[in-house]
Amino acid sequence: ILKEAEAGIPVKELCRKYGIGNSTFYKWRDKYGGMETSDIKRLKELEAENRKLKQMFAELSLKSQLQEEIIKKL
Repeated sequence: ILKEAEAGIPVKELCRKYGIGNSTFYKWRDKYGGMETSDIKRLKELEAENRKLKQMFAELSLKSQLQEEIIKKL
């Protein structure tokens, strides 16, 4: 979509064609503008990995807190 816009197709036409809002297009342009497809793919992979790591950290933190509470009770 961004490549088509760079090629000169009006944003309004692209949004209608792909069923997205103007604000979505401009958010994508701000986030992904100037990036190659491989860069975008890598960014998505890193974002997914980051979500998994945050979830793991939250689970381990909770487990650690529970273990500390159990130790205090002993």
